[in-house]
Amino acid sequence: MSNNSSISHFLLLALADTWQLQLLHFCLLLGISLAALLGNGLVISAVACGHHLHTPMFFFLLNLALSSLGSICTTVPKAMHNSLWDTRNISYKGCAAQVFLIIFFLGTELALLTIMCYDRYVSICKPLDYGTLLGSRACAHMAAAAWASAFLNALLHTVSTFSLPLCHGNALGQFFCEIPQILKLSCSQSKLRKLGVIVGSSCLGLGCFIFIVFSYVQIFRAVLRIPSKQGRYKAFSTCLPHLAVISMFLSTILFAHLKPPSMSSPSLDLALSLLYSVVPPALNPFIYSLRNQELKAAVWRLMTGCFQEH
Repeated sequence: MSNNSSISHFLLLALADTWQLQLLHFCLLLGISLAALLGNGLVISAVACGHHLHTPMFFFLLNLALSSLGSICTTVPKAMHNSLWDTRNISYKGCAAQVFLIIFFLGTELALLTIMCYDRYVSICKPLDYGTLLGSRACAHMAAAAWASAFLNALLHTVSTFSLPLCHGNALGQFFCEIPQILKLSCSQSKLRKLGVIVGSSCLGLGCFIFIVFSYVQIFRAVLRIPSKQGRYKAFSTCLPHLAVISMFLSTILFAHLKPPSMSSPSLDLALSLLYSVVPPALNPFIYSLRNQELKAAVWRLMTGCFQEH
């Protein structure tokens, strides 16, 4: 029987069984990570440099892009390294750091998406109070609260998880370290502590989910009361990118961790983990810029300005 002190490393799930497929996965992950770095980097630069984009919506979008970059940089480089060098090892401390960072960045992303939902709610349902409720100081406080609460949540869950005794080896059924996989290795006598970790995560996510659903019910009711068809379309179009991003983010996470055990398989778990940890950071900037003409124009000016200088 093993315990934490005797485990020096964990074995991650291999992305493929053959060298050719591992090389293919390496190239795929490289392409996705480059797309995420380019897309989020352009959004951050465009918002930071474009003074006309210094509004609450774009301020929170900038923070979301930062959290997306952190999220993909936490999981993808190690997976690419393991695929290229045909290894599965990750150190115990490296695994703990990866757990902390992925919870931190995903938690920040969820908090920011919830705040952005509040931004849309105030913009559509209480437009006269928008400047008061979402002033520069209020936005800074909300963004700081999102990062700080995610940090404390990640610290609590990481400490709680890695203080559990491990009795079932060191092989993880995932290509990166995450809490559900580590809990599977913990001893049976620590069930109560395992339950505490799961309930804590569920309550936080459920609270954000309920707030988002309630806000969008109010938003849709307000939009449907707008008399003109053009006004309704304009109001809906400002919500669609956020709704698409949060639907993709929440649906994949919820299905990945709440699906029945009978549906679980290594290939399905791997596909779902890629969908919620790797794909959203790459797609988010393109989803937002696709429907937002101001952001699209700012990104285009930034790109053309860089090319003209060279």
